[in-house]
Amino acid sequence: MSYTRLSKLKVGALELCDLPDLGIEKMHVRVDTGAATSSLHVDNIEEFNKGGKSYVSFDLHPDIHNVDSVIRTTAPVQGTKTVKSSSADTEKRVVITTTIRLAGREWPIKLTLTDRSEMTYMMLMGREAMEGKVVVDPEFEYLLNDADFDDDDYMPAHGGEEE
Repeated sequence: MSYTRLSKLKVGALELCDLPDLGIEKMHVRVDTGAATSSLHVDNIEEFNKGGKSYVSFDLHPDIHNVDSVIRTTAPVQGTKTVKSSSADTEKRVVITTTIRLAGREWPIKLTLTDRSEMTYMMLMGREAMEGKVVVDPEFEYLLNDADFDDDDYMPAHGGEEE
């Protein structure tokens, strides 16, 4: 049996990604090889059961330039994970699975849902989401997306210092 091996995408410390299942395009994502899991900024997380299965509903901001634009989204819960931040605080987070798109390639990733409003970027992409798909050159930013940018695209979603 023969396999076709796709080359890994070379990404910078920051990239633009789409989360098509969640209706998000051109989200600025911090690529973080120091983090195992990926996380996404959401508001108003509510867990519930339906038909014997666990779900979570939450508010997303699909337009990073307009945080007043909010979409309520529901996803199946894949589990929970205790995450330790760079400041050594621990938090129990809900985990969902969604599709990420980088440079036209798509694959499923697990995301923890949390309040990242104090962080510069709404999403952090960790090692588990990158495994087998990307290599990181931290010297650069936006290696995949230079041709796709408008000048306004370089502005992060909201203020705060990155973790």
